[in-house]
Amino acid sequence: MIRKAKAVWQGTGRAGSGHLTAASGVLDETPYSFKTRFESEKGTNPEELIAAAHAGCFTMALAFGLQGAGFTPTELATEAAVTLEPEGQGFRISRSALTLRAKVPNLDEAAFARFAGEAEKNCPVSKVLNATITLDAKLVQ
Repeated sequence: MIRKAKAVWQGTGRAGSGHLTAASGVLDETPYSFKTRFESEKGTNPEELIAAAHAGCFTMALAFGLQGAGFTPTELATEAAVTLEPEGQGFRISRSALTLRAKVPNLDEAAFARFAGEAEKNCPVSKVLNATITLDAKLVQ
């Protein structure tokens, strides 16, 4: 299975702007820029999207793990806080902190911690944060 998204940028890093589009349509030329990333202008940014992906992936992985063990959560609410910090001439994502508040009837704390730990370790987005990246770059005229 392959999922795709596209970024288009025009101009310089600080003064330019771009938009993001996802094949599903959930992002449809959604604006992003220096100001949406490093200031508070309306729009999105890559780190926010990674945070949403990590929260969503982890929460779904946990739901599947609980289901497989016969537990039905009433609610799983996860927030991911992605940290972007300077590194050399650029930046790096140094952390994704997951905060989970869960309501799962008939589940004890030890089992809950085990399921949550497994979900964090095995969700595909957790894995991609340490993935091999490939690049096919061509200059077109």
